[in-house]
Amino acid sequence: MSQFPKYYAGLDIGGTKCAVILGRLDSKDASFEILYREAIDTDVSVKPEVMLDRLDTLLAPLFKEHPIAAIGVSCGGPLDSRRGVILSPPNLPGWDEVYIVERLTQKYDVPAHLQNDANACGYAEWKFGAGKGTENMIFCTMGTGFGAGLILNGQLYAGTNDNAGEIGHVRLTDMGPAGYGKLGTVEGYCSGGGIAQVGRLFAHAAIQRGTPPSFCKTVGELDQITAKSLSLAAQNGDETALLVWQEVGKYLGRAMAILIDVLNPERIVIGSIYARSGQLLRNSMEETIRSEALIHSAKVCEIVPAELGEKIGDIAALSVAIL
Repeated sequence: MSQFPKYYAGLDIGGTKCAVILGRLDSKDASFEILYREAIDTDVSVKPEVMLDRLDTLLAPLFKEHPIAAIGVSCGGPLDSRRGVILSPPNLPGWDEVYIVERLTQKYDVPAHLQNDANACGYAEWKFGAGKGTENMIFCTMGTGFGAGLILNGQLYAGTNDNAGEIGHVRLTDMGPAGYGKLGTVEGYCSGGGIAQVGRLFAHAAIQRGTPPSFCKTVGELDQITAKSLSLAAQNGDETALLVWQEVGKYLGRAMAILIDVLNPERIVIGSIYARSGQLLRNSMEETIRSEALIHSAKVCEIVPAELGEKIGDIAALSVAIL
C-alpha cells in the first residue's frame, strides 16, 4: 500500500500574525498542496500559553479530519531547535523558554519539530523551490531583516546553537546604515529598512544639490522613503533611485562574495526584495562578485531569485514537519 498521500500541519509564528496550515504530499517528489490556512493576530499582551490555546482552536479540528503525520513550527529566533524551545525572540516579547514542541507532541501525539524562520525557508526553497536538486545551497532572506539558511552536503546546517547563517550581522564598512545595532552591516545595507536608509542619504544629497528625486521632493518627505517606493521610482527611470539600487547591489555583492568564498555553494537563492527587484541589483552585484570572490568558486555558483513567493512562509512551516 502506498504511503501517500501524507498530511502535515504547520505553525508559522510571527510578531504580527500566527498561521495554522494544513498541507498534503501526494508523492515524495511532489510539493505541498495547501489544503487549509488560517491566520490570527499575534497578541503579545497575553501569555504565550493563551496564544497557543488560540492556535489550538484552529489546529485541533484538523486532527479530527485528517491523519496528520507531524507538525512543523517556524518561528523567529533565538530558539533551541534540538530541545524544541522558543527562547526570547525580539518580535515576541514574553515568549521566554516556551517548550512548544513538548506541548504539541503531548497534546496531539505526533512528532513536532521547530526551526527558525530563515532555516525553515531555506529548507523549503531547497526541497520544493529554486534550490531543488542542489547539494550545497544558501537561502538569503532579504526583507525586514537579512539572514541565511544553509544547506550543506544535502543537509540543513543550523550550527552549534541555531545561529549559523547570520550574514546580516557581518560588518562591511565602518560607517553606513545600521542593522543589528551595528553600523555598516549587510542588514544595514540590504534589508528593506537598510535600503530605505540608503535611499534617504541619496535623496537628501540630491535635494541639497537642487535636484530632488521624484520619490522625495523635500527634506520633510525623507522618512516616507521605503524600499518599495525606491523600486517604483527606479523602474520609472529616476536616476537617484537607480543609483540607490546600484549602491545596494554593490554591498549585496560583497555579502555574496563572502558566502561564496567561505561556503563554496552551487546556488544562492535570495527571497523577498531580490525576487521582486533583482533586475535593479544584479549588474552591480555581479560586478562586485567578479572583483571580490574567488574566481573558481564564483564560476560554479549561480544566484537566483526565490520561487515560492508569498506562500514561502506556509511551505516553510510544513517543511519543518518533514525534517
